[in-house]
Amino acid sequence: MQISTSFELKNKVAIITGASKGIGKAIARAFGQQGAKVIVVSRKADAVNETADEFRKEGIDATGIAAHMGDSGLIKNLVEQTIQTYGGIDILVNNAAINPVFGPILQTDNTVLDKIMGVNVKGPLELCRLSHPYMKERGGGSIINISSIEGITPGLGLGLYSISKATLIAMTKVLAKEWGADKIRANVICPGLVQTKFSEALTGNEKILKMVLTKQALPQLATPEDIAGLALFLAAEASSFCTGSIFTADGGYTI
Repeated sequence: MQISTSFELKNKVAIITGASKGIGKAIARAFGQQGAKVIVVSRKADAVNETADEFRKEGIDATGIAAHMGDSGLIKNLVEQTIQTYGGIDILVNNAAINPVFGPILQTDNTVLDKIMGVNVKGPLELCRLSHPYMKERGGGSIINISSIEGITPGLGLGLYSISKATLIAMTKVLAKEWGADKIRANVICPGLVQTKFSEALTGNEKILKMVLTKQALPQLATPEDIAGLALFLAAEASSFCTGSIFTADGGYTI
């Protein structure tokens, strides 16, 4: 393997959830620029179609498929449509996530917990299960789960979200161990604070933002592209011996 070509994804089929904006969109674009055929996934059909159209104008082979990660029927349909469109699956990025509450866990209930775990954990697991036979059929694949440093060092007010992201880390390790024999790799990225719409509640709070930047070794916010570069490494042959690994991209917050 030549290092100059080890980041290429030519003819690889990649599913990226939560890909109509933010980190997911940056990852999808990076994969497409390296030759992958990308499935842009998000809840709203208008959003995924608009993003896919944007990518196609850039020369990227992209298809938009609407799917909610809390709906098993839509997840099944996503996989079926991917196979019908491109004939296989090589790369899966579980990026879609929700965090509808901010506050102590004593002020939350099981309805909220079920909703968070459904989208952040159960949906990704189901998508991995359904993708497995197609990855195996292609001789292997790469699963990249987008967790958070909240899954490693929980912050106040984000308890249920932190629990879901810690579970996603554990799930990644289980998949890596169980599916390694099928040459399917599974790794997890734990971003710190990234400038996205999802994080606006934090980045828009001057007190919280100052606290985070003061604690980081690099006193700056990450961009979605900062995470996309790491995801590209994990999707490509450059990371062929990496599986079950936890990669932080947090500017040194967890040092």
